Amino acid sequence: MNLADKLTASRLLMAPVFFAVYMGGISAGLSAGLVVALLWSLFVLIELSDLLDGMAARMMKTVSAFGKLFDPFADVFARLTYFVCFAYTGIMPLWIFLIIIYREFSQLFLRQLLADRGVAMGARPGGKTKAVFYMVAGAASLALWSFRALGAFAAADGVLATIVFVLYCVSALLSVASFVDYVVQFRKITAAQA
Repeated sequence: MNLADKLTASRLLMAPVFFAVYMGGISAGLSAGLVVALLWSLFVLIELSDLLDGMAARMMKTVSAFGKLFDPFADVFARLTYFVCFAYTGIMPLWIFLIIIYREFSQLFLRQLLADRGVAMGARPGGKTKAVFYMVAGAASLALWSFRALGAFAAADGVLATIVFVLYCVSALLSVASFVDYVVQFRKITAAQA
């Protein structure tokens, strides 16, 4: 594994830790402040690794077909992990979570079909925009959860919850739109190979 792949793999390790801390940190006796600090550290490291792995691959000229498939897989693995946490605690609406799960697994299926044909389809602009909104919605959700866990800014809870909901709605719309774009590209690629 090159450096970019190792950075990508780090998300596969950090995501279950995020889940364990989010779901059981406070009940295991950790202070709310420590749990919040741990979760923010993990969240930032997960998202930072997503930025740095692509930069490392391009700088070191180690862009590969494997990396083009491994990176989006690790992204989905990590983001669905924290979306599960937010959906479980009622911050993320379940119907939006379902749309995102359907989109992500359908996307992985299309990528696998192309990989079987020897084509590694990388990220598309719409998918990258969607990923940014996933990250922003995740950060806003973690902020809302953190404020609730710490008992802070209770007066702003409703406003922040509304912002989080809007971010999730935009994320769901972008996920559907970017999937449609992938389907169009998939059809073009398969038609060209026919």
